[in-house]
Amino acid sequence: MGQEGELIWGRNVVINALRSGRPLNKIFLGADSGRSIGEIRALAKERRIPVEDAHRRRLDDLTGGAKHQGVAALVAPRSYVEVADILARAQALNEPPLILMLAHVEDPRNLGAAARSAVAAGAHGIIIPLRRAAPITGAAEKASAGALDEIPVARVVNLTRSLQELKNSGLWTVGADMQGEKLYFDVDLTGPLVLVVGGEDKGLGKLLAKECDQVVRIPMQPKVPSLNTSVAASLLLYEAVRQRIMMCRQP
Repeated sequence: MGQEGELIWGRNVVINALRSGRPLNKIFLGADSGRSIGEIRALAKERRIPVEDAHRRRLDDLTGGAKHQGVAALVAPRSYVEVADILARAQALNEPPLILMLAHVEDPRNLGAAARSAVAAGAHGIIIPLRRAAPITGAAEKASAGALDEIPVARVVNLTRSLQELKNSGLWTVGADMQGEKLYFDVDLTGPLVLVVGGEDKGLGKLLAKECDQVVRIPMQPKVPSLNTSVAASLLLYEAVRQRIMMCRQP
């Protein structure tokens, strides 16, 4: 592309990147108008980020034909965090940790959609593997609708080892798998918690499932072999939210 930086696209994605203070190198804007485009121009001017007016064909070429909504931006490579930073975030908020671990999710759109649910549910962070999984790309950013700028993400070399360390720190680990012994809404999800959801085809894998304190299943009709990773993550996250709300309401 002849440019330095990673490309993100979509109006909400770029607006959230601007609002969060994420370093942007350049913004490309099409001929479209509207309040969101005006906000992007104003925020870019405030932060002294160059804006290039670009034809739709130029934006199509930059994004590989993705649905860019007339907006794209070059950003500095994303900074990942350590798992300890996620725990520290929960401690600073005086909340029991709620962490989503995504095992071998290869579709960046699934990663982005799961991140969006994690932010909406109030999760404190996401853990993904360093290898054999989708990193945070422009496609993931678009699917998250900017949510990936609102939640810390840690990339670890070994998910199983990371899970062991979290268990040693006092977190309960619950994995989702079709072979789970209990239904996900029959398990206590109110304490310090790591929810582990597998990839589109591989699932959790034997080692990771064995390391979980509890493996649960989502009830499904036999005609549907499995759920989308982001859907499964959303169900578990919001069951944890529901249980925590109900616990707070108890006299």
